Amino acid sequence: MGKTLEEIAQHLSTPKTVQKTVAEKRKVVEEAKPVPKVQLIYAFNGTGKTRLSREFSRMFAPQTDGGGGAEQAGPLRNKILYYNAFTEDLFYWDNGTVGDSEPKLKIQPNAYTDWLLTLLKDLGQDGNIVSYFQRYTSDKLTPHFSEDFSAVSFSLERGDNERSGNIKISKGEESNFIWSVFYALLDQVIAILNVAEPDNRETQQFDQLEYVFIDDPVSSLDDNHLIEVAVNLAGLIKSSQSDLKFIITTHSPLFYNVLFNEFNNKTCYMLERFEDGSFALTEKPGDSNKSFSYHLHLLQTIEQAIADQKVERYHFTLLRNLYEKTASFLGYPKWSELLPDDKQLYYSRIINFTSHSTLSNEAVAEPTPQERATVQLLLDHLKSSHGFWQQQGA
Repeated sequence: MGKTLEEIAQHLSTPKTVQKTVAEKRKVVEEAKPVPKVQLIYAFNGTGKTRLSREFSRMFAPQTDGGGGAEQAGPLRNKILYYNAFTEDLFYWDNGTVGDSEPKLKIQPNAYTDWLLTLLKDLGQDGNIVSYFQRYTSDKLTPHFSEDFSAVSFSLERGDNERSGNIKISKGEESNFIWSVFYALLDQVIAILNVAEPDNRETQQFDQLEYVFIDDPVSSLDDNHLIEVAVNLAGLIKSSQSDLKFIITTHSPLFYNVLFNEFNNKTCYMLERFEDGSFALTEKPGDSNKSFSYHLHLLQTIEQAIADQKVERYHFTLLRNLYEKTASFLGYPKWSELLPDDKQLYYSRIINFTSHSTLSNEAVAEPTPQERATVQLLLDHLKSSHGFWQQQGA
C-alpha cells in the first residue's frame, strides 16, 4: 500500500523532530532510530520531489489555527534550510518597463531571504556569490547587488574597466545564480555551526538548524558543471562537523551517482508515485546503487510490463528513450541504427508513430497484440545485440 508524502517526510526525519511537530497534529510518535548524515533520493521528473520538500518543511512550520501557534512557527521554521523550485520563486524580474530603468532581479522577503540578508549584510559574502556564479557561467557575466540587497542587476564586463548596461540573463543563468546564493549561504552556515561553542559563533541565527533539504539543483547545468556541483556540494557537506542532516533529491542519475560515490554515511532511496496518487520510498542498499542509472531502470520497467502482460503505448516512448541512450553510449549517430538491419525503417516508423502521435483519437493506452509483440522483439534485440549483460542459467 502506498504512502502519502507527509508520511514519507516523517520517515525521513528524526524521531525528535517528528515528536515536536507532526505528533502535535496527528499524535504520531516514531521509535527512536539513528538517522544518517545524508539521505539521497532519486526520482523521475514529475514524481513529487518538490512537493516532498514542501511537506518536509511544513513539519517545521505547521499551520496553526491562531492563538499561541503563531509564535511557534518562527523557531520551528529556523530548523530547516531548503532549496527547491519555491526558492527560485523568491527571485523575480523587474524588466524595467517604467521610465528608463533597466532589468533587475528582485528578492522577495521571507524567512529564507532574511538569512540571505544576514549573509550579505553582516557576513559580507556577496563576493563569494559572484565567484560561485561565474564558475558555472562566465567570468564576464557579473551580478551587482543593490545597496539594500533587495535586488540584483547583471552586466557583461569588457575587461577595460567598462561594462555593458544591465541585461536580463537567461533562465538557466538565473537558476545558476540562485543556486550560487544558496551554496554561499550553506557554506557559511556549515562554517559557523562547526564552531562547537554557540557563544563563540559569528552569529546565533543558525543555532536551531537541524536539516538542509536540497531538491535538484542541476537542471540547468551541462554534465561537466553538474559533476563539479556534485563534488563541491559533497565536499562541503563532508566538512560539516555539527549534527546537521542533509536530504538531497534529484532526477539526474549522473548527479546521484557522483554523490553516492562521495558519501559514506548515507541512506539511498528511490521515490515512486502510483496511479492512485500514493507514493513509495524504496531503500536501495549497498551495491544496488552502483548500477543505478536511468537506462537500466527503463530496461527493468519495460521488462516488468512484458512479464505482467501490461504493455501500454507509453512503453514505446520508454523503448525509444532506451534505444537513444544506448546509441549515445555506443557512439551511433542515430538510435535507429541499433534496430534490426532488415527492418530498420519499418521499426523506426512504428516507434516514432506510437511515441510521438499528436492526434487525440490515436491516444489510446491499450496497444494491439502486434504492438505488444513488437515491444518485446525490439527489447530482446537490443539486449542480445548491443552489449547488455545477460544472466547465465544455473
